[in-house]
Amino acid sequence: MNNVLSSILVAYFSATGTTANVAKNLATVINAPVYEIKVAQPYTNTDLDWQDENSRSSLEMEGKVPYPELADLNVPVKDYDIIFLGFPIWWGTAPKIINKFVQSYDLSGKKIVLFATSGGSGLGYTATDLRKDAKGNPEIINGRVLNGNPSVEELKVFVNSLNL
Repeated sequence: MNNVLSSILVAYFSATGTTANVAKNLATVINAPVYEIKVAQPYTNTDLDWQDENSRSSLEMEGKVPYPELADLNVPVKDYDIIFLGFPIWWGTAPKIINKFVQSYDLSGKKIVLFATSGGSGLGYTATDLRKDAKGNPEIINGRVLNGNPSVEELKVFVNSLNL
């Protein structure tokens, strides 16, 4: 994998900081730049209340409102062959801001490696869900859920298991 290290980006969305910590540690392990995917209108605690069926996140995940807008479109995805894409699991899949991200860039010829944090579920149908929205038909690879604070060694094992 050493021959492709310069062509890897770690991009992530994190509502509470949990996924951010994992993404930053992963970027350090693979010596890759890291990019935070941000929503144009940041989420409040009320927006993230999954038990409230009228909360912003609930409405987004149920498809009752459009996908949230990205804060910017400045990710130089054309410069990378592999993008590790991280996010928390919401309702068994990625938050809709991730769908918006894969819609917003030409990902032709890219490998997108998914990784997530979760309070209890796995990646579920995330890869299938994102393939429907991904621009350019990239190869989307189910990585894994990286809960807790994975050690450097655990992250190396994860990356090496992908045979990139």
